[in-house]
Amino acid sequence: MSMHETGKMDETGIESATKPKQTEMAPIGGKSFSRRKFLQLSGGVTAAALLPALAFGSEKASACSCPIPTSPRFSLSGSGGELFREVPLGSVTVLQSFGFDSGNSALYTIQLTYGSPATAGDLTVTKLGLSGSIQGQMQLKGFGHGVSIGVEPSGSSAYLWTETDGVSDGTNSWGTKICRFPFANGTTLYNTDASLAKYTVPGTNSSYTCSIDHYHGNLIVRYRGTGGTPRFDVYNLESFKAGNRNPIATVYQPSTLGVFQGYCAYGSYLYLLDGTAYGTSNPSPGNTYLTTVDINTGTQVDRFLTQAGGSLTYREPEGLAVHLTDPSSESTGRLCFGFASGSAGGRKATIFFKNSFIPS
Repeated sequence: MSMHETGKMDETGIESATKPKQTEMAPIGGKSFSRRKFLQLSGGVTAAALLPALAFGSEKASACSCPIPTSPRFSLSGSGGELFREVPLGSVTVLQSFGFDSGNSALYTIQLTYGSPATAGDLTVTKLGLSGSIQGQMQLKGFGHGVSIGVEPSGSSAYLWTETDGVSDGTNSWGTKICRFPFANGTTLYNTDASLAKYTVPGTNSSYTCSIDHYHGNLIVRYRGTGGTPRFDVYNLESFKAGNRNPIATVYQPSTLGVFQGYCAYGSYLYLLDGTAYGTSNPSPGNTYLTTVDINTGTQVDRFLTQAGGSLTYREPEGLAVHLTDPSSESTGRLCFGFASGSAGGRKATIFFKNSFIPS
């Protein structure tokens, strides 16, 4: 089952207020795969500002006995806007993923490095300002496909978390571990570098990727579980770095997804992006969906077809991350989702966001 938008999208990326029809959501637990498997701001007042104070913050969280304190969730059909449109990145390839350092008003993107075969696992990291201006670059050698990136702010810079030790499947390279390293502008980092901190999760070494929910202090690791179903393990970030490999919660990827394109978590909810580029079999309005999963129950609670960026050429959905306009306030979160556009050899990146919440 799914939720389809019935409104239109203007060139600012704002979706209309026309309410979509809501239908019952399917449970989680299928085995849908994609090319990303291993063979496998808005200036208006947001709905969040109108919510009761107890919808956000520690007082609400302290009353919950769930594995992850219950939080509000983003309204996938609610208000939103455009962060930036069709900006060039450090490489001319498709945007793969991105993550935010909200405190320093920056974001980091990952792409396959132009000129290197996809089987090599070479990646280009680009640091951007919130307007899309390039502030720095870094090259990663032998890391993987760039499916996801976690950003851990540190002072005026950040540590980045990605997949590493990529293994080729004959077409692409997929990480077999996750790693942490400081962003260092203008440098090249090899997966064999002794300074690179690497981590594994017991029971598998298949297609590791990771994301960070910095506000709530959690690390999310995605990999193939038993039987090949993609799973997401949630850890306390500091405990994980200290050696604790016991997840707070685990959920499996829904069978409702099409081609998987990104994920992130915010509080007690996991958000997923799927879809493909425009083409003869996928004309406008496209097949890009946002999906919400309750981490504490494993239940899919929302699925929404977005028409954001409908006029983009090519328009392939790529990457999902949360940006906070105020890093100290949970209610200022924005669920950001990206698109690659433009011609091959000259791809550009566009990022839209949703910024209204449904109270817990």
